[in-house]
Amino acid sequence: MRARVIFGGLALVVVALVVLVVRKEQVLAQGTPVLLELAPVDPRSLMQGDYMVLDYAVSREVRSFDSASAGAEAEDGRLVLRRDENGVGRFVRFDTPGTPLAPGELLLRYKVRKYRVRLGAESFFFQEGQSDLYAGAKYGELRVAGDGSSVLVGLRNAARQPLGRAVP
Repeated sequence: MRARVIFGGLALVVVALVVLVVRKEQVLAQGTPVLLELAPVDPRSLMQGDYMVLDYAVSREVRSFDSASAGAEAEDGRLVLRRDENGVGRFVRFDTPGTPLAPGELLLRYKVRKYRVRLGAESFFFQEGQSDLYAGAKYGELRVAGDGSSVLVGLRNAARQPLGRAVP
């Protein structure tokens, strides 16, 4: 009986992980590409290898918009973005349930943690010794699903050209 409980729990964990991976793969395959301008970033971590902590300009816009308008910390939710002619997403408003999206708008989920607006893609890991290649990153490239979930697929330079090897 005890073995069944242990193996049942293990099976549930494996199934949950597979579901998460399948969802992310669907976003990669079917998501809308959007570039988000990066705010200053912090490269390197001695314990985890080389990586960049990403902060997006849209996150800062949302923080300033929220503090100016509501005076309180926003709850987790979805942002409405509009892509410009270069594919760069710009903050339009917070999503309100029941409000339809205008043509060219898309949703992006966010979470507020420790007074920071997080989009779920705040770290970009790269191969050791490649930090110079990514030092010029100006945009994060995300794929965004219709429900607002997203996956970071790469970084781009000021000319919006991919840095390093792109995710297919």
